[in-house]
Amino acid sequence: MKKICLLFLAFAMSCTKKEKIDLLVTNANIYTVDSAFSKAEAMAVKNGKIMAVGLNEELTEIYESQRILDAKGKTILPGLIDAHCHFFGLGLNQQMVDLLDTKSYEEVLQKVVAFQKEKQKDFIFGRGWDQNDWEEKIFPNKDRLDKLFPDTPVVLQRIDGHAYLVNQKALDLAGITKETKVSGGEIVIEDGALTGVLIDNPMAMIDAIVPDISRADQAKALLDAQALCLDFGLTTVSDAGLDREVIELIDSMQQQGDLKMRVYAMVSNNKENLDFYLPKGIIKTDHLNVRSVKVYGDGALGSRGAALKEEYSDKHHHFGAMVTSVDEIHDLATRIAASDYQMNTHAIGDSANAVVLKAYEAALTGKSDRRWRIEHAQVIDGEDFNYFSKGIIPSVQPTHATSDMYWAEDRLGEDRIERAYAYKTLLNKSGVLALGTDFPVEKVSPFLTFYAAVARKDLEDYPKNGFQTKDALTREETLKGMTIWAAFANFEEQEKGSLEPGKFADFIILDKDIMQVPIEEVPDLQVEHTYLGGELMPKKE
Repeated sequence: MKKICLLFLAFAMSCTKKEKIDLLVTNANIYTVDSAFSKAEAMAVKNGKIMAVGLNEELTEIYESQRILDAKGKTILPGLIDAHCHFFGLGLNQQMVDLLDTKSYEEVLQKVVAFQKEKQKDFIFGRGWDQNDWEEKIFPNKDRLDKLFPDTPVVLQRIDGHAYLVNQKALDLAGITKETKVSGGEIVIEDGALTGVLIDNPMAMIDAIVPDISRADQAKALLDAQALCLDFGLTTVSDAGLDREVIELIDSMQQQGDLKMRVYAMVSNNKENLDFYLPKGIIKTDHLNVRSVKVYGDGALGSRGAALKEEYSDKHHHFGAMVTSVDEIHDLATRIAASDYQMNTHAIGDSANAVVLKAYEAALTGKSDRRWRIEHAQVIDGEDFNYFSKGIIPSVQPTHATSDMYWAEDRLGEDRIERAYAYKTLLNKSGVLALGTDFPVEKVSPFLTFYAAVARKDLEDYPKNGFQTKDALTREETLKGMTIWAAFANFEEQEKGSLEPGKFADFIILDKDIMQVPIEEVPDLQVEHTYLGGELMPKKE
């Protein structure tokens, strides 16, 4: 009898043998962001993917691992997705003059001089100035640049990427004179002289003389950007405009294992790129997704390049401009609709949004689930909001609202401002809202995105009651916008965006619970650990 009992016990133990996995997470406060927005305590990971999510006692009964992560009650979120940024551009910024947060043109000049004294460049490039942050809120003039750098070309890009300040040397190399005419932008002239400010399309003439970036510097830029992003818990970035050369470098570095970041790469709209990618079709790996074209509809509001239906409130007889003509927008929409690619179009002003939305509707007639996107969707005319209920996805950046709120009404007037940065309205129409930062136009931190979306305030608690809070998002909506809705906008919701079985084990551990802490504490939240495919990512040195 004793022998039979022992045999039965052995059989029972063999029947309950635990499955070996690569990582077992326990004692966590997990926001799964599944369809029920449910919570969990434990998670099992194998081969870079999630096996199960549930209670501690359930998973510890089923799985065993040599790697057990005791989260000690800390909050775990799905890896964050930036739905619209310039990942490669962020890396390149680390190699140029940083002009972010400058408070005067004098400070801009001081930074350029200090940079050149240290670097001794043959061609000086900088980015980040914003005249709206200066006491004198007018465009700068190149005269002092000419005196400081008579023989070295200098190109200083405005924070939004839609204007340059260049010196005379750069203008001469580009062949730009007072007589030069370029549609879709402006060569700013004052008192009959060039100021050195170029807005939108004329900037391409300067781009043509900028020295090529070496492959080594390009690779360094990607790795620099990755280090910054991983520290903030970003595991996927949607880069809004890349050329074939950079996309292929990203793919190569990912295949070699040097670049861990998952990248949804929007192909920059030019003939060479479209002729190559559209016939080739979608390119998809676990780390790279090439299936969209980034098109520029108009310019930016800060530089008065956004295309408005009525004149700017602070500049009479000025309406901004379409960077890509109306006819070309429609032609592109027709061509892209015949492929498997998405069309993701930058549209800021209400006129630009109307043009693009109408082009989308015409091109997509009879087609379903194409998920074409409006990037920014910043100022919308009343009836045009309805287009977003037809499967068009708004991809917005909440920190733009809190960066622009000080001067946006000056540009738009009290009526139009009510239809600007209308994130809740867009969500109600579309059902999904993809959230990003547009870094390096804004800072990398997704926690600033979260704070701006929910609080609609700056970091100084201004305005006291929030900016147009009728269009604030809830915390749940915001987290979805940074995870599952961003994944949906990329056609990636089956593999990321939530912590569910079968999806990539991309997740982050926070020092505090983002869904519960006072909202004013959110900007200072820290990512303690970032996991990508179940692998712990190193912290930036």
